[in-house]
Amino acid sequence: MNYSTLKKTVALSVASLMAVVAVKAQDAAKPTAKVFGGSGQYNTWSIGINVGATSPTLATGGSSDFNGNLVRLGYGVSLRKQLAHSFGLQLDVRGGRVDANAGDGVPGQIAAKPFVGDGVTMQRFVSSSSSFWQGSLSAVVNVATIDFLRRENSVNFFLNAGAGLAMYKPNIKGYGTNGTDGTWEEYRTADGSAIKELVIPVGVGVKFKMSDRTALNLGYTENFIDGDNFDGVRKSYPTKDHYSYGYVGLEWTLGSSSKPSLEWVNPVAMMYDELYDEALRKEVAALKGRVTNVENAVNDLKKDSDGDGVADQFDKCPNTPAGTVVDGSGCAIVFPKAVEAVSTGNGMAPAEAYSAIQFEFDSSVLRTSSYPVLDATSADLRASGAKVELDGFASSEGTAAHNLALSKDRANSVKTYLVNSGVDSKKIKVKAYGETMPIADNSTEEGRVLNRRVQFKK
Repeated sequence: MNYSTLKKTVALSVASLMAVVAVKAQDAAKPTAKVFGGSGQYNTWSIGINVGATSPTLATGGSSDFNGNLVRLGYGVSLRKQLAHSFGLQLDVRGGRVDANAGDGVPGQIAAKPFVGDGVTMQRFVSSSSSFWQGSLSAVVNVATIDFLRRENSVNFFLNAGAGLAMYKPNIKGYGTNGTDGTWEEYRTADGSAIKELVIPVGVGVKFKMSDRTALNLGYTENFIDGDNFDGVRKSYPTKDHYSYGYVGLEWTLGSSSKPSLEWVNPVAMMYDELYDEALRKEVAALKGRVTNVENAVNDLKKDSDGDGVADQFDKCPNTPAGTVVDGSGCAIVFPKAVEAVSTGNGMAPAEAYSAIQFEFDSSVLRTSSYPVLDATSADLRASGAKVELDGFASSEGTAAHNLALSKDRANSVKTYLVNSGVDSKKIKVKAYGETMPIADNSTEEGRVLNRRVQFKK
């Protein structure tokens, strides 16, 4: 097994072990909700009722068509879907009255223009009373909790905003101009139908957990009407009307009693419990031990005491001297000595260069006895720059096709040796002749031995 393969094996083992730990940790605590277990492990629906006070004024300020603003009764019901521990969608239906008057010592509000209805013309308004119904869909966001560090939330602060439809019937009283000054007249919508306008509710609140299924709500909502006739008077047109609603209410969680409410989830406490689980901690400790063992094994595998490039675990010849050329087993490679040069008619040339190279039966592996001839041939080719053709041959055993391939492999073995010794591969040409062109009788073993060869052709 080489180092790369070992690294891949170690990585796969660690990944598999971590997956097993995660599965075991989940199986060991199935009844308990998990941080990333999904909303299906919680109750997410709730219903509530509320009652409170309405007023034409807002805590954040703003103009009003009347100086005196009265407090009246409001009420409502709600249905909420919790989508996350800090976010939900809520449907509200509310009703009630919003009243206002001109204020103490004020003879009446002067209209922007005379108000005509049911044959009555009003120029001064004394009071307004609007009964209303309102339906809206809002986003509710839990922004803080004072019990977060106590592991289980029991007080949540929230913001809400949305949009809906308000239906209302303004009822105004004032001084009319029907011939008698100072008389009181009352005006309602001509056909008695409700006016319908877009409403934008924006609010804040705090919720107290009374039990696993019951909560107490305290809230305040400012409602902005897309019209200037909620109080029946268009005194400062095109300004638009508004009203506020402060309330107290009860809310009940719907669903199975065996599931907690998603709204009261404390993810930090849940994550702490998961990490503190004893079985999981033991698995993590075991995993760390196994990883340490693997790291030690890798370090041992990489250890090379004699610096020959072969790890100690695979080094069959330890403590080789520095600079020694070794093979894959860490043992020194003994190269054959160069053949001495002899004098020829054309100068000095290596002895036995270009002699035929013999091979064993059905083999293309070079014999060590061929190294001197190959080294001498390589030296001459490198010195002279000559080109050479390597002709491969085989004896007649086996099929002609097999022998042709075998002869080519023998010629390529010789070429590889010459190229590795420094001969330019472009100056070497390989040809395969198979069992053709024998130099001895293939019917005898002696002849077949001679035919298993590679010949040089300059």
